[in-house]
Amino acid sequence: MTKLGYARVSSISQSTDIQVKALKNAGCTTIRTEKVSGKSRDFRDELATILDFLREGDVLVIHKLDRLGRSTRDVLNLVHEIHEKGASLQVLEPAIDTSG
Repeated sequence: MTKLGYARVSSISQSTDIQVKALKNAGCTTIRTEKVSGKSRDFRDELATILDFLREGDVLVIHKLDRLGRSTRDVLNLVHEIHEKGASLQVLEPAIDTSG
């Protein structure tokens, strides 16, 4: 099992430092960061990389659910994709874990 962290902020002037620290504390071995809007998946290359890399048993860890996406539909679609790969999602705040 590999824990992969994903941190995102919406603008270049914002920092991912708090998210990265939380992801490291959660045991993530790899952390990808990006500064781009969560409105859609367009231009979210780091998220795409993680989704391509996820393997069965892996865990995608995010600090807060809104870092994964803005719309409920997009977040649910991402959770479904993660599940289809045999991986799971862990949200640190509030604590959510889809591993079962």
